[in-house]
Amino acid sequence: MAKKKIFVSYDYDNDRNYKNLLLGWSFHPDIEFSMNDRSADVSIQSYSAVVIKRAISAKINDATYFLILVGKDTWKSSWCNWEIEKAIELRKKIIAVKLNSTNTTPAALYNIGAKWAMSFTLLGISKALEDA
Repeated sequence: MAKKKIFVSYDYDNDRNYKNLLLGWSFHPDIEFSMNDRSADVSIQSYSAVVIKRAISAKINDATYFLILVGKDTWKSSWCNWEIEKAIELRKKIIAVKLNSTNTTPAALYNIGAKWAMSFTLLGISKALEDA
């Protein structure tokens, strides 16, 4: 299975364990899930929003898929909303994964044709990626 180039957007303070689980699935030899992570997990050495946005834009542009983990506070994250808008601008295939079905959807995800996984399951996420 070819590795899919995926940028993962998420609330770092609250949802990074889910991002790490995605990576774990990808590295596990007995699990059919393969991703080539394009996310911006390494600190960008700048306090300038312009510099940070330029670095993140390049990473989103390098990915084929944009996957956002929708946690309970993701809708409040100005960075996650900006990343969604950048993915739309760059015409990426967008996958949204609700970590809990009751989590609030970020406004930028409405009416953009995103593929959804309504819970954080391997099957749900794999299906949404397939359908994107």
